[in-house]
This record gives sequence, C-alpha cells and structure tokens, in this order.
Amino acid sequence: MPVLLLGTFDTKGVEYQYVRDLLQAAGVTTLTADAGVQPPVFAPDVPRERIFEAAGTTLAAVAQAGDRGRAVETAARGAAKIAAELHSQGRVDGILSLGGSAGTTISTAAMRALPFGVPKVMVSTLASGQVKQYVGVRDILMLHSVVDISGLNRISRTVLANAAYAMAGMVGSQKSEVRSQKSEVGGQGGGAGDEKPLITATMFGVTTPCVSAARAILEQQDYEVLVFHATGTGGMTMESFIADGIIQGVLDITTTELADELVGGVLSAGPERLTAAGLRGVPQVISLGALDMVNFGPRDTVPEKFRERRFYQHNPTVTLMRTTPEENDRLGKEIAHKASAARGPTAVLVPLRGVSAIDKDGQPFWWPEADQALFQSLRNWISPSVKLVELDLHINDPEFARLATDTLLEMMRSVEMRSGEMRYGERQERPGAAR
Repeated sequence: MPVLLLGTFDTKGVEYQYVRDLLQAAGVTTLTADAGVQPPVFAPDVPRERIFEAAGTTLAAVAQAGDRGRAVETAARGAAKIAAELHSQGRVDGILSLGGSAGTTISTAAMRALPFGVPKVMVSTLASGQVKQYVGVRDILMLHSVVDISGLNRISRTVLANAAYAMAGMVGSQKSEVRSQKSEVGGQGGGAGDEKPLITATMFGVTTPCVSAARAILEQQDYEVLVFHATGTGGMTMESFIADGIIQGVLDITTTELADELVGGVLSAGPERLTAAGLRGVPQVISLGALDMVNFGPRDTVPEKFRERRFYQHNPTVTLMRTTPEENDRLGKEIAHKASAARGPTAVLVPLRGVSAIDKDGQPFWWPEADQALFQSLRNWISPSVKLVELDLHINDPEFARLATDTLLEMMRSVEMRSGEMRYGERQERPGAAR
C-alpha cells in the first residue's frame, strides 16, 4: 500500500514532488491527492475536483466564491472524507503532508479521519506552537519546517528529507511487524492471534490507588489495560478508541472531566464524554472519581467569579476548586442519563465515603452534603436497566477496586457468552473472569 501525499499542489507542488521522489527512491510507493484551488504544479492521482466533490460542492463553485477561509474549510472536509475512503479500500499505508496554516488545517483533518496506528507526519510552519487543534486525539507527528515551505533550499531540503525518511521507516517497520506476527501465529505466543483484549480505564492523581489496583487485577486476568489521564485530551482519546471498536470493556473510574465541562474548568473533554461505550454497546463500569473538583491553572488564572469558592492548591500550576451541591446534583443527572442511554451492560458504582483522595473525613474537600447531592441525583434519575451499586467504601479502598473489576469482568463474560465468541481457541471462558 502507498503513502498518501495530500496537500495543496498549487502552492507546494515543487516540495511535494521532492518528497514523492525521495519516498519512491526509498522503495515506498506513493498516492498523491491535491486539495488546492488553483491548477497544480504536477498531475496528482486524486484531482482537486474530487476533493471538493467529496465535500458536497464543486471546484468551480469554490473558486467563484473567492472566499479563502471557506475554501480551506471545504477542502479539509473533503480531504478527510477522501482519506477515510482510501483507507477503507486498503490503499493507505501512511500519510505525509506539508503546509502553512491552510495546508496544516486541510491535511490534519484528513489525518484525524484515519485510525490510530496509521503513520501520520505533518511538516508545518506551525509545529513549534500550540498544535492541539491540529492533532486532536490522533497520533500525528508534527515536524517544524523551520523555514517557510516556499521553494527548496538547504534548510527545507533537510527537513523534508527527514520527514520522508521518517515515513519510510515507519511504514517499513509496520510491514516487518506484520510479517513477523504472521510467522508467529500458532507458535509460542507474541503473534497477532495472541493479542489480549483491551480494557480502558480513567485515572487522576487523586484516584491512582483505585485504578492501579484495578489494573493489576485485570492484567492478572490476561487483559491489556489502557489507562487514560482524565485531563480532557485523555478522556477524548479514550472515547475515540472506544468509537473505533477496539475496546472490549470500560472501567471509567474517573469522570472528573464532566465537572470541568459543566463548570468551566480547563480539563473538559467536551459534551460527548461518557457516550462512546453506550453507543457501541461496550460493557462499562462508571464511577464518580474526582467529581469533587474542577481544574484550573495557577491560582491567578481562576476566574474572578469563583473567588469565594473552596480551593486546594494541588501544585504551583494546578488549582482545584470544590464542586457544590448544586453542581453535583446536575452531574448526577448527567451521568444517570448517559448511563441509561447505553446499549450495552452498564453499572454505576458509588463510593459513599468519598470520590477522591482529598474527599474524605479530615481532607480539604470533604463535604458530605455535596457528595450526597451527587448520590441522590443518581438515585433519582438512573434507569432500572443500569446496575446502581452503592458501596460503604472510599473510592481508593482496595475493596472498591476489586468490586469494580469484578463487576466489569462479569458483564464482559456475559456478553461473550451471549455472542458465542471464542477469543482464545477452544477456551470457553477467561480464567478467573467469573468470581
């Protein structure tokens, strides 16, 4: 399969030709796609007309409008659709692009449309600054172009050559790994047939004891656990992995990002947090980890409207603000509604003695009335289809971790039995899955 070279061939055509030739000289086949508006420097494999048609319009309409911003937005939408289509056809082994602000916007939209593991290299004039809006939750390598991508010179040739050889190495390494896995299937392990089922978990510093204990239990049961730091990006990334269909179970211990989204903290994962598992029907255990807090940066960055609230200085760069009973009432309702809409087995585990390391008797965020508002809201709004388990435990008690993992394993085993799937040869059930 080739490497997709996607970008604006009207303004960056010479540079794309240079990269294409380097890749081909290294034994890598290429597929070129033009997302420019003006005539390209060289004829691409995928013409610009097709890019704009994929976005629901025509090149002529875009050119006639003469709106550069709209043209970039449209090209990004079409490029993402074309990239996903080519990948679904098995025609993309990796993607490499070059650009300034417009080219980076267009090309990274296409990269974000591709799944995790497909090599993605973006050579950009913007790579030395804030790149969150370009990378999103995907594994995109941003390489600073150092000079503008405008002609070939001793600097640009070096950067572009490094990008081309990096891509050649990544796709070559992937092919070698696939060959190695195929040769090992049926052998002594390590091959593609021995990949462990994936479970995701969410963790914060104040819920680390719980998640660490749960991870250890799950790994003993021969599962692979992906732990995501609940920092906004972490939650969004986990949701994307679940949506991609590669996750068999979710241990969503730390749902603190919902509080930041509700109140206005800096670690929101957006309104779609806590939805992917429900939509996919993936078994999930949800808990209330760190819903006692909203996150801000240094103390002087906290909005003035919150000055009378209760705070805890986690470290010099992180200020935590205690959630109120009113906010917790809304959070409980949100979790109940999202859990109740799930298509698969869902349980909500409630730690009645506190939801974080600093939410227990004697700690700075201990506020029983606020916690009770959260718990009661869940009771009020949860559907009978959701298993609501109230435990007279703190979230970081070892027994809470054990019960959370037991609940998840039981639900996963039930799904496996109903579907009749045999994940590991002739074994009817996973060791220790039914405690």
